[in-house]
Amino acid sequence: MTKKERYKNESLNIEEHIKKEIPIFFASDDNYIKFLAVTLSSLKAFVSDVYYTIYILYSENSISQENKEKIYKYQDSNIKIYFYDITKQLDAISNKLFTRDYYSKTTYYRLFIPNIFLEYEKAIYLDCDVVLNEDIVNMFNIELNDNLLAAVSDEAVSLVPEFRAYTQNHLGIHYTKYFNAGVLLMNLEQLRKYNFETKFIDCINNYKFRVAQDQDYLNVICKDRVLYLPLNYNKMPFPSLDITEDNVKIVHYNLSFKPWHYDNIEYQRLFWKYAESTEFFDEILEARKNYTKEDVLKDDLVGRKLIELAASEANKGLYNK
Repeated sequence: MTKKERYKNESLNIEEHIKKEIPIFFASDDNYIKFLAVTLSSLKAFVSDVYYTIYILYSENSISQENKEKIYKYQDSNIKIYFYDITKQLDAISNKLFTRDYYSKTTYYRLFIPNIFLEYEKAIYLDCDVVLNEDIVNMFNIELNDNLLAAVSDEAVSLVPEFRAYTQNHLGIHYTKYFNAGVLLMNLEQLRKYNFETKFIDCINNYKFRVAQDQDYLNVICKDRVLYLPLNYNKMPFPSLDITEDNVKIVHYNLSFKPWHYDNIEYQRLFWKYAESTEFFDEILEARKNYTKEDVLKDDLVGRKLIELAASEANKGLYNK
């Protein structure tokens, strides 16, 4: 479907809309829809005179109609929301996609964006556990040139020796060049020219990355064609003297650092500020209240096992190309 076909039944200036359109992609299911609502609430707080076209990638029956209706309420004159069922693309390779712990196959959905949405030259992808602290148009307007992506070096990796060894010894990427895939500016035109999806399918047919799954594939395939953005475009909740609530652009509550599970998470005030305005606020509060000691112990175990896995994979040396 072309852009003109998509908007022909809507009362707007189609040419103006296309010129000023920012496509933003998420991947979600019913488990994460309440946090997507928080992200959308923060996005809506900073909208300007452009058109935000939001696509929520999901698989068949993974998001209820009731939850879809709640998300549609974030639409207004310059925000349009579409749910896109990616089951067909996923089914073709589903048996080859590795997942672990609390991850699901939704993390792979972003890899299909270039070849599905041919009408776009570039787009933004965001995880559902982020909060925006400025207009996302600022990120979208960054010039990519012939880079495949713009992203931020993974802060968690830089802080853990085992993760640093993993990216360098097993993936062949210096840890300062290993990016987090939860916030991406994607050069869809260049990714298509690069045959990114074909390269990804070739990768999963030949080797399995078990530490950060799709994020590892992205890093390996896009190596040396990444524009690295400042840390405040994807700031994880680790203390920082330089990045405060005032100058952070995007907060990413990565790994187990979730304000809906724990107290005293860095930048948590921003999360609760936007969570309070959603229909899911009571549900989010209930999740916080019901997070048990057993859940905390499980988080700790998952974290330790991930570090052990990274160390084990690093000791194997460079993956087999």
